[in-house]
Amino acid sequence: MKVDGVFSGGGIKAFAFLGALEACEKRDIKFERFAGTSAGALIATLLAAGYHQSEIKMLINELDTNKLLDPPKYAKNLRFLKWLALYSKMGIYRGDFIEKWINQLLLRKGIYTFNDLKRELYIIGADITNGRIALFPNDLESYYGVDLNDFPLAKAVRISISIPYFFQPVQILTKSTYKSYFIDGGTLSNFPYWVFSGENKHNRLILGVKLSSNEPEVPIQQVDNAIDMLPAIVKTMIQAHDSRYVSKNDAQDIIFVPIEKVSTTDFDLSEEEKSYLFDVGFQSAEKFFENWQHIKK
Repeated sequence: MKVDGVFSGGGIKAFAFLGALEACEKRDIKFERFAGTSAGALIATLLAAGYHQSEIKMLINELDTNKLLDPPKYAKNLRFLKWLALYSKMGIYRGDFIEKWINQLLLRKGIYTFNDLKRELYIIGADITNGRIALFPNDLESYYGVDLNDFPLAKAVRISISIPYFFQPVQILTKSTYKSYFIDGGTLSNFPYWVFSGENKHNRLILGVKLSSNEPEVPIQQVDNAIDMLPAIVKTMIQAHDSRYVSKNDAQDIIFVPIEKVSTTDFDLSEEEKSYLFDVGFQSAEKFFENWQHIKK
């Protein structure tokens, strides 16, 4: 069965996608087009580049997730300087390591830009300079005046995974010669189901994988002071937009993966936690497929 795949954000919880993908493969589900945000953008990109689920599992399992945390050289050993980096660079970690890692994986498949892909891929970023959702690659030339042949696909993924205050924002020099700053696409659209649901030219099913429970609303958050308010704002941005655009009818085609034991930024994962994430992704997908109306019984 051919479907279009949509993958949500979730930070380091991306390991759960691997379990869900194994359940999809078990049923011979093949993804034709891809859309993703943050961690979902990474998985969507590797799939679009031609990596098999088992290859992605091996690559991510072999990755030392602690290396993703790459503070500026001057701040590596002094905690105070990390906070200085947060103030001056707007993020504690550079995010350079993950961009280079993704770029190396893409080059193995002969891919450097969006134009090198054989299948359609859409990645979400948040443009905080212009206050808009950025849809890559569509907006690169039409809105920002950036030549698709010059823009690395790995940079689009790097933009999408830039968790606010955690990773430094990414700058793009636009046609107007000013710099636009981009952060994690999840702050404006953590589950870009709308990319495909708004058009149906291929008359193809959309299958989503969302790393959260099927909650229609943003959960109540305790806000007692300014420190509480910042994460509450971010959580509201991440969840509220897509809650509006995913209907009950759409939810029938979405695999919801509730994750309780690991948070988005727990980059120091143990083997036990990796196994937990894979298992919860696999079991959630298995349960979903038991009742999915489009699967032949």
